[in-house]
Amino acid sequence: MNVQVGDRVQMKKKHACGGSVFTVTRVGMDFKIRCETCGHEIMLPRRQCEKAIKKLLSGGSEDA
Repeated sequence: MNVQVGDRVQMKKKHACGGSVFTVTRVGMDFKIRCETCGHEIMLPRRQCEKAIKKLLSGGSEDA
């Protein structure tokens, strides 16, 4: 899965606040995602985050 910084993703499970849409703020061995509903930031290992992504909603920069 090709996820980049600035992408918006919908996760399979909802956050505690009820939101399921997150913005990717860091990509590497770990992903850092920010909940768009409450602003809480979460760091997840790459493998776990990629498995939890339901769909890619929109991209940040589309230069590839």
